[in-house]
Amino acid sequence: MGTIAGASGGARWLVLSQLDKAILRNIVPGLQGPVHLIGTSIGAWRFACYAQNDPISAIERFEAAYIEQTYSDNPDIHEITAKSRDVIKRVLGENGANEILKHSLFRTHIMAVRSRHITASENRWLLSLGLMSAATLNLISRKTLGLFFERALFFDERELPPFFGATGFPMQRVPLTSRNLEDVIVATGAIPLVLSGVENIHGAKPGMYRDGGIIDYHHDLAHSVAERLTLYPHFHDRIIPGWFDKRLGWRRPHPEHVERTILISPSAEFVARLPNAKIPDRSDFLNYTPAERVKAWRGCVAACAELADEFTQVLEKDQLAARLQPM
Repeated sequence: MGTIAGASGGARWLVLSQLDKAILRNIVPGLQGPVHLIGTSIGAWRFACYAQNDPISAIERFEAAYIEQTYSDNPDIHEITAKSRDVIKRVLGENGANEILKHSLFRTHIMAVRSRHITASENRWLLSLGLMSAATLNLISRKTLGLFFERALFFDERELPPFFGATGFPMQRVPLTSRNLEDVIVATGAIPLVLSGVENIHGAKPGMYRDGGIIDYHHDLAHSVAERLTLYPHFHDRIIPGWFDKRLGWRRPHPEHVERTILISPSAEFVARLPNAKIPDRSDFLNYTPAERVKAWRGCVAACAELADEFTQVLEKDQLAARLQPM
């Protein structure tokens, strides 16, 4: 195993939290390093737990902080952004950043985007216009996103990742440091119009940095080198290249990028047994009262112990090869 990938997806990560723990208990101890972690948005937040000295405790802190987040009746972008900062600080604790940067096995890499032109504005009207323009041109070609956004790969400079030379979009490459790690984690989860972008990240070009999922929603990248595999715990059974491709069923990753990727995801039958028969998502903040949302999200995490147990049994009985299907 050479890489572990984590996608954007907001609250959907809760369906994976128990699986993350199973991976950390059953797979990670046997891995030969270095192992690259590549995440955008919530995937990067999960991996900020993976690469701490006590990753299980970090995930449990993350679960609690994420599920228990509360807001006023009509929260604005500043309140939501401040709450996100609070969650990250709780996850990292006093020494999490240093542990991530010095981890003996994992090399943490995070993808964000640097906004260009009007998409760098925090004016809602201008930013909305920029996003609509990007979405429209994306229908024609994904490459047009480069007119509006620049990839920003923040990488662990101890080992260059397999995707360091990724092409297709303008990209700057910036070493992760103790001075920029928290800002980078916040930036890659900064959903436009929902959270404020992060300005002028230390070591990077001046500018406004936002959600890495805009370009790399599910990572249409060369995940791993030829002789190693990528493990991809995911909440979908398919990889959607970019944020604007969610409803574009024909938009798929390059086959060579996923030919050595093992994707693990919950089945439709499993999802049907979750609270409200769905994976949690950001709309739950609007559709449920705070108490209803917290109950449903806690119920999802509890139910997903079944998913983790099945995965553990597959490993113990050496059934992984028999369960694989082509993507």
